[in-house]
Amino acid sequence: MSDNTLASRLYPTRIDIPAQARVQIVVILNQTLAATLDLKTQTKQAHWNVKGTDFYQLHELFDEIAGELEEYVDMVAERITALGGYAVGTARAAASNSILPEYPFDILDGKEHVTALADRFAPYAKHLREAIDKTNELGDADTADLYTEISRTIDKRLWFLEAHLQVSEVKGENGAAGATKTQKTAAVK
Repeated sequence: MSDNTLASRLYPTRIDIPAQARVQIVVILNQTLAATLDLKTQTKQAHWNVKGTDFYQLHELFDEIAGELEEYVDMVAERITALGGYAVGTARAAASNSILPEYPFDILDGKEHVTALADRFAPYAKHLREAIDKTNELGDADTADLYTEISRTIDKRLWFLEAHLQVSEVKGENGAAGATKTQKTAAVK
């Protein structure tokens, strides 16, 4: 049986959400499971390989974030099974079903790792917000609430990552003091 078939298969349950809605919700959750596992391992990749003057702070931050993602992996997988679905959560399934791009293996500098992670946290956060709306529309407030909980933390982590980058983005890559008025206005929007 393929991962895609298993990702939408249900077993009998007495939960009162209609099977047709549960199939759609389980598919969304399995996509989230894959992306969350992938993001966790990409964050560990950064944790293991970060170098530079901010090594210790970033090494600790990345490990803390990976730990949070591990908790979300478990929460998402358990929600899938609570709905009567099959959690498809192996490393191979995650790699083939993730919405995230592959992590660059040729970077070492802390700022490059922060940028790479921010570039992955942003689409993951967008996926979570879309999943909140979809699961709510399908009549599953509990899953929408789960997504809301995860989304709050992911947005906070994206903020933490971006805070490492924003000074150079506001000043410009060459470090010149001050951004143009247009750049400042665009950053606020």
